[in-house]
Amino acid sequence: MYVGLRGRLVIIFTLIAITASALVAGIGYELVKRRVIDRAEQVAVSDVRDTLEGIRVPIGALWPGDSPPTNAQISALQKSLRSPGGKVVVRYEDYLYPDGDFTMSDVPVDVALRATQRMVAKRQMIKGSMWLIVATPVWRIEPIHTAQPTGMSVFVFVPLSEEEHLLTGMRQPLAAAGAIMLIIALALALVSARQVLLPVRRLGSAARALGAGHLDTRLPVNGQDELSELTATFNDTAAALERSVSELRSLEAMSRRFVADVSHELRTPLTAMTAVTDMLSEEADRLPPEPAAAVRLVLQEIKRLRTLVEQLIEASRFDSGTATLNVDTVGIADAICDCLEVRGWSERVRVNVPQGLTFSVDPRRFDVILANLVGNALRHGEPPVVVTARSTPNGLEVKVRDHGKGIPAADLPHVFNRFYKAGARGDGSGLGLSIARANAHLHGGTISVRSQEFNTLFTVWLPPA
Repeated sequence: MYVGLRGRLVIIFTLIAITASALVAGIGYELVKRRVIDRAEQVAVSDVRDTLEGIRVPIGALWPGDSPPTNAQISALQKSLRSPGGKVVVRYEDYLYPDGDFTMSDVPVDVALRATQRMVAKRQMIKGSMWLIVATPVWRIEPIHTAQPTGMSVFVFVPLSEEEHLLTGMRQPLAAAGAIMLIIALALALVSARQVLLPVRRLGSAARALGAGHLDTRLPVNGQDELSELTATFNDTAAALERSVSELRSLEAMSRRFVADVSHELRTPLTAMTAVTDMLSEEADRLPPEPAAAVRLVLQEIKRLRTLVEQLIEASRFDSGTATLNVDTVGIADAICDCLEVRGWSERVRVNVPQGLTFSVDPRRFDVILANLVGNALRHGEPPVVVTARSTPNGLEVKVRDHGKGIPAADLPHVFNRFYKAGARGDGSGLGLSIARANAHLHGGTISVRSQEFNTLFTVWLPPA
């Protein structure tokens, strides 16, 4: 699934906020927990130590081998060491004195072993609750102030339920604080993403406007950060592009004017040359073979030059925007037959058009379209060349099909380009198909081409006027 830049920024900010909140809450909770538990442990150890130091005979006079203390003495010792809700288990040599349901089985083995040598404290989960076990041997103080072991160990169980309740109560405020931090982080993420993406969106809109041809598009540069540098670069690029396009347009306009001027200048001498060659053509049959061949070659080349000049003039009209339509309702079958008859193609082209089919077109431009497509099929294709026309709900459809080798696939996208010749075929100017398509576009229509191995099909579509 695609996630936009804004979404990614918000997700990153959110993940950072969640991680930071979890770290702060976790570290804070652990620090408080350690402080509370350590404090409870210190108090419990201090209480046990103070209580044992205050014990006197008979417990304090115990000595290995003496008679074991009485139950009353043990109960008194347990009572003096027992905290509210706590338990005390006493071990004297091989004698064990449990406290309620707490026995030596509730004391971890490592604690029981170390309790014979020194005081130890350990937290342990017992019967579903957390307890602090303070274990210590009971020492006998000699008159010379030396401590001797008595063989007795006490195991004081201090409940940590109050501390657990305190820590449990802290979790909800910490979670609420984390949620508040997350909301604040989300708000900051949205604001930051907007501040970051706003210039990017402006750049995107400006780039689209530039692509649409608005070359004067510029953006204000605010600040000195990376986005400002990017905006300044965009403005410089747009200005350079505008200058380049302006220069290209000027050069293109100059070249179009040059072609139009040259074409018009050539038309007059060509008209005179055509008149002279028409006279020569009448005498060509009476001339010797070599002069006759030369005359026919001149006639052919003058005809080609005249066609080229006429096509250049027509193309210049489209370039200058002066080409206009003179629409009239014509019989399509008659228009096609007239086009073929004038050019002497009637015997070489098969026409399949229903009689009575009429349509509103510019007769001259429709003739130009047909002449270029049919002439192209006759020059470069193979017979039979078939012209069909029919009326559709969307307009008029005219098809010109030949049965030659077809146009190479690499040439198909370029056949309507000016001066393009597919595979350098024939001796045409490469302007005919371009002019045909321009005339179709002037009608609001299109020309498409489809070529296979054994035929090429050109389809003209013209909308209703």
